[in-house]
Amino acid sequence: QDGLKLCLSEFKQQLAWVERLDVTLGQVVNPVSQSASGEGAVDPENDFQREMSFYRQAQAAVLEALPRLRKLQVPTRRPDDYFAEMAKSDQQMQKIRQKLKSKQEAMERSEKAKQLRAMRKYGKKLQTEILQKRQKEKKNILNAVKKYQKGLSDKLDFLDDEQTSTQGNKKGSANQQIKKGPNAKRRYKNQKFGFGGKKKGSKWNTKESFNDVSSFRSKVAHNKGPGKGGKGGKKALNKRPGKRARQKMKNRAR
Repeated sequence: QDGLKLCLSEFKQQLAWVERLDVTLGQVVNPVSQSASGEGAVDPENDFQREMSFYRQAQAAVLEALPRLRKLQVPTRRPDDYFAEMAKSDQQMQKIRQKLKSKQEAMERSEKAKQLRAMRKYGKKLQTEILQKRQKEKKNILNAVKKYQKGLSDKLDFLDDEQTSTQGNKKGSANQQIKKGPNAKRRYKNQKFGFGGKKKGSKWNTKESFNDVSSFRSKVAHNKGPGKGGKGGKKALNKRPGKRARQKMKNRAR
């Protein structure tokens, strides 16, 4: 302690307080805690109490120094037209802004990419569900057709369901065609060649005639009607002879 005092006396300068602006205070006790417990000691292990004691001590030092500065006519408030000089140059701040902007754009691109990946996953999932549904419907229709062909069922409800679904798809495609209309190439060809209509294949089956099975008889189709004795029926009589038999017939004719 004597050595510290000796060193202090060597470099200590006798200056006015306005040149030093030092304020030394002891421990400032919290009046609330003192009135509640009667003890103003601060627990050094408690971070909150320790920081609050520093804060109260600094606040008490400011309250003691301000009247002395006003007495010495030293201004303590910043004037209204005062502009503090920036610690960093405008060029450096511009670089920082550009870096922050590029980081924000990268985050936005990453977020958009995540959304696109999620949408693709959802689209694939939806597509697989639709394909599975179509395969299931097709399988059910084929099973119903097989049952009808074997004579196990006489119901044709599956054809009605299929016809209604095809009609719905046809209406939807027609509405799309009405909304969209023909493109420029199609309009040019229509203007050049006219609207002659379909020439070939006019006697072919249509979708409606193909789906119309009102005249279909399973017993007649599967050779189970009266007078159809399996192999010994009319089909067996009209059976075409084999190649060797036809060759023998040709040789006899010669």
